[in-house]
Amino acid sequence: MSEHLGFRLPHICLPRPDIDLAKWAVIACDQHTAQPDYWQQVAHQVGDAPSSLKLILPEAYLGAADGEQRIERIQQTMRRYLADGLLQDHDGAILVERRIDARVRRGLMLELDLEHYDFDAASTSLIRPTEGTIVERLAPRIAVRSGAALELPHILVLIDDPQGTVIEAVAAQREALKPLYRTELMLGGGQVAGYAVDAARGEAAARALDALAQPQAFADRYGVPPGTPPLLFAMGDGNHSLATAKVIWERCKARVGLQHPSRYALVEVLNIHDAALHVAPIHRLLFGVTGDLRQALAQHFGARLHCRDVGSADEMRRQVSAAAAGAGTRQTVGLIGPGARCSLLEISDPPSPLAVGSLQPAIDAYIAQGGAADLDYVHGDEVLETLAAVEGRVGLHFAPLGKSDLLRHVVLNGPTPRKTFSMGEAHEKRYYVEARRLSAPEPA
Repeated sequence: MSEHLGFRLPHICLPRPDIDLAKWAVIACDQHTAQPDYWQQVAHQVGDAPSSLKLILPEAYLGAADGEQRIERIQQTMRRYLADGLLQDHDGAILVERRIDARVRRGLMLELDLEHYDFDAASTSLIRPTEGTIVERLAPRIAVRSGAALELPHILVLIDDPQGTVIEAVAAQREALKPLYRTELMLGGGQVAGYAVDAARGEAAARALDALAQPQAFADRYGVPPGTPPLLFAMGDGNHSLATAKVIWERCKARVGLQHPSRYALVEVLNIHDAALHVAPIHRLLFGVTGDLRQALAQHFGARLHCRDVGSADEMRRQVSAAAAGAGTRQTVGLIGPGARCSLLEISDPPSPLAVGSLQPAIDAYIAQGGAADLDYVHGDEVLETLAAVEGRVGLHFAPLGKSDLLRHVVLNGPTPRKTFSMGEAHEKRYYVEARRLSAPEPA
């Protein structure tokens, strides 16, 4: 057991050197959920090659008639890849460099201790959610992870390290680190490379993390009373994946003991102050719309809502961004559809500190009353506009939450509403390269 609180240096499985990483690495399973054609392109590019595609369940296929068979194939493939030696063990942290659109984002692979994580909205644990958890969305993830031999992480976790004492300190010595992998990423994902962090540098990074979690340092950083439970790791992406790991750990720990691998979850840790990291909003897309959403929102908010049409999606986006950057008390949201119609929704005296928190209850009520059949969460402005243009759909466009405000909001107010923000646009999401055993390796 590591002496560090809430995490340990990881034990990782990497693809064998002869495996084509361009086919192995695919994007996080919770991306492009309304675009099955994207996943068909991925499957075409992968073909029969070894790939993480065969170890995950893309959420575009949730609810498919063959869901149980897909999960069984995933778990069989995990066992076969391990038995065939396609994965090789690596001990220690990995520095990850992700090149996206001329930017370089850096992260550190660690294992988080689920004993220090609570995804409840009132959580004060060392590892905390930054957004609400949709508990009903855990079931298919639990089905995949239960009995699985491996976990493949797309979880991005945030630390608040303005002085760059953890990840940046390691990256400054990158030339001294052993390269582990490098590859182009399919379908516009950029490039990714990984470097082995030796034991001495790994322990130095761990000590720097411990320093960030010291109660007085935390209190000073956020201006909260001494004794306020510190937050060290805040969920960025993959909230439901970490919640899934926590549920399974709580179910099995009395049976397997506190030293079992399931106590931990492999994640990539990012510094929220990394200039290459930006926080993008997660928009809403309603399917099967039969009612007048504008009228329903007017009834929900009454005189507090003002709705006006604008000439184009570009103009709508510009005004939403301008309103978010201003000092006004109104919340402004864009509405797309039906068809090419674009509007601005302005809410006075909003019921929630964030626009998505003000709108989500109204959206839920609209669906419950039969105004729409379903709701999806969409990454990317242009993706939303394309999908919302289809008959029977309406999109809601939100402004981004500033990086400097995000963790302070979580510390002071608790998690943001579910699916409020994302670490970048869809093509910036984590691609699967590393894996981790969820059971001890078989003896040689």
